[in-house]
Amino acid sequence: MISAADRERVSELVAQAVHGGCRKAKACEALGLSLRTVQRWERGAIEDRRRGSRAAPANRLSEDERAGVLAVLNAPAYRDKSPNQIVPLLADQGEYVASEATMYRILKQEKQLAHRQRSAPARRYEAVERTASGPNQVWSWDITFLRSPVRGMFFYLYLIVDLYSRKVVAWSVHDEESAELASALACEACHLEGVAPGEVVLHSDNGASMKGATMLATLYALGVVASFSRPSVSDDNPFSEALFRTLKYRPEYPDRAFESLAEARAWVERFVRWYNAEHCHSSLKFVTPNQRHLGHDGELLARRHDVYQQAQATHPQRWSGSTRNWTPASSVILPTYRPKTVARRENAEAKAA
Repeated sequence: MISAADRERVSELVAQAVHGGCRKAKACEALGLSLRTVQRWERGAIEDRRRGSRAAPANRLSEDERAGVLAVLNAPAYRDKSPNQIVPLLADQGEYVASEATMYRILKQEKQLAHRQRSAPARRYEAVERTASGPNQVWSWDITFLRSPVRGMFFYLYLIVDLYSRKVVAWSVHDEESAELASALACEACHLEGVAPGEVVLHSDNGASMKGATMLATLYALGVVASFSRPSVSDDNPFSEALFRTLKYRPEYPDRAFESLAEARAWVERFVRWYNAEHCHSSLKFVTPNQRHLGHDGELLARRHDVYQQAQATHPQRWSGSTRNWTPASSVILPTYRPKTVARRENAEAKAA
């Protein structure tokens, strides 16, 4: 039985956790106790007098029957299979040993409820950090829908953004989605930014246009390193998704559909001009993407710092600490993933070289 001192200590720990903002049930769970037990101790009850049913289940397996089920589970023919596979296989042979639930319960009691194959399932992907410490090192691109006058049909906005500066380096709007149009946009972006082969990584999701043969061949010819999100993972391309959200939440974004392809292109052109040249980006210490891309942010932020230093010197009573941090934003890291088979091949090639 737990001592009175231990009960008091547990109550103190729970009270401290609750005072710090933790839920009482979670605090009790962390200590390996139920909420009801702690509440009973707080009321002064020392002992749990509940006994539960003392009657054994009528259908309880005998020790011999239990040992027989365990022997079947560990037999060479079934030891690499789960109970939900074993039960139908036994039924095909005209045998019934026990239910799936009973098999799982026995395996759990014997501490055998784990991966039953010789090799554990391997992770198929390994993390690779793409770091952008300057412009034109890591780009992200994606395609989003723009409503057209025809219900169920859309215009498609192709857009490439630089992760370091958040500048939209290239965009286009078309009435179809294809790898060929994406390839043309990649060529345009490299031409406009003067990107040299092997200089930039282009990240995208796993859409058909992103992994089309034409697109991959174009990237290879341009010397652009292709990077892709993991299949069926929606948040592996966050910078493009965030930009699309900014675009569609602008006050001037039309509530109606775009009447024509020309109207959609004109609206996107106005948005890109505003976003690159006027939008003070919160992640960039409120400088515009163009200022960050051209390297003007350091000088601008230094002037802001001087203004704050002078204001603090003039009215020191208004500051209880240091002034606002106007240090330029640091490098941008994009966590990406590549198949382990590709990683092993690239490592082997690097060693051979």
